[in-house]
Amino acid sequence: MSNGNGRQLSRYAMEIATAIATGLIGSAVCYGSIEIGIGWSETGPGSGFFPFCVGVLIVAGSLWTLGRTVLANPHGDETFLNWERAKPVLGFFLPLVGFLVVSLLLGLYVGALLYIAAAMIWQGGYRPWRALLSGLAVAVFFYFVFEIGFQVPLLKGPVENWLGIY
Repeated sequence: MSNGNGRQLSRYAMEIATAIATGLIGSAVCYGSIEIGIGWSETGPGSGFFPFCVGVLIVAGSLWTLGRTVLANPHGDETFLNWERAKPVLGFFLPLVGFLVVSLLLGLYVGALLYIAAAMIWQGGYRPWRALLSGLAVAVFFYFVFEIGFQVPLLKGPVENWLGIY
């Protein structure tokens, strides 16, 4: 969408897209609930009954939002997102994508270390040695909390394998 001030996304278009997306999610919940059974059994309602009710509520809310947006358009031509607003969002979102890719390739601990260090250096302006030390401290903290404390193994990669951490 554009209104002459550069490319932008209107709130009207975003509300319609969100209503359609949540309506599809609610429909998927209803469909999955019907597959596992929403009827009444000897022990009570089927296991899909309550999820089906939640799915119906999601679809109803989505239809309400869609109808209100299309018929009343309560926000007019209000801008939802333009390039100036997108920059900080991308500054947060793109490093998260990098964190995901690094975590899948090298393990969660290495991903956390690099993500925290990079965020501290580029967004916080910290010195590299301080950022790397902080990232390392968080990765070690995660290791002790999840692996030792809760005994929940997290995603590991070749670095953890090289260090003998399983």
